[in-house]
Amino acid sequence: MPPRQVPAAPDLADRLDALDWTSLSATLDARGFATTGSLLTPTECAGLVALYDQSALFRSHIHMARHGFGQGEYKYFARPVPPIVETLREHLYPRLAAVANRWQAMLGLGARYPDALADWLARCHAAGQTRPTPLLLKYGPGDWNALHRDLYGDLVFPLQTTIMLSDPATDFSGGDFMLMEQRPRMQSRGEVVPLAQGEALILAVNERPVRGSRGHYRTAMRHGVSTLRSGQRFTMGLIFHDAA
Repeated sequence: MPPRQVPAAPDLADRLDALDWTSLSATLDARGFATTGSLLTPTECAGLVALYDQSALFRSHIHMARHGFGQGEYKYFARPVPPIVETLREHLYPRLAAVANRWQAMLGLGARYPDALADWLARCHAAGQTRPTPLLLKYGPGDWNALHRDLYGDLVFPLQTTIMLSDPATDFSGGDFMLMEQRPRMQSRGEVVPLAQGEALILAVNERPVRGSRGHYRTAMRHGVSTLRSGQRFTMGLIFHDAA
């Protein structure tokens, strides 16, 4: 039997376009992360969670404890990724590329990101980064994810997205999404970001620009998940550079 897929709803692209991108972009500039509010429906979230046990859909299965990443597990989708995942990536990318290019200009960096995801992935593939990076993550009681950055090669797109697939009100407790900003010559700043089911968090992958008295400077960002106290927590990660 072929693996089950989750189709992209006809209105998903419209939902993405209808987000308040002016406000999201301003928040990303100011804080290095932003939340979208409700994006996916509970049915779409449940459909994505149901894919987790279908091994044919995935290229790799990682147990965090084996690598010192924390405790829990995740799976990287194989190509072709499910239609709903592809739609999310293709329609999020151009909006995020505009932010990424603005950040490049703020930091005085010359490289620019193309307008279309296909063109950016072609650059990744030419550099030997050919493995798809969208993933599903699964946490149970006692599981956690160490603060980290999702860097998979020399080419890095500076923004990524996490979508909460479980319902924090009924499915799990604990398991807060955490962000840590390492500020030069200052103590680090931490954030806990609550997400509702179907809500997306857009965040800096590695570094972001911060305005100082002499122009913009870089701060390093890391993210992770605090210890889950009960239940099961599923999320989806959308990373826009492929892996070496």
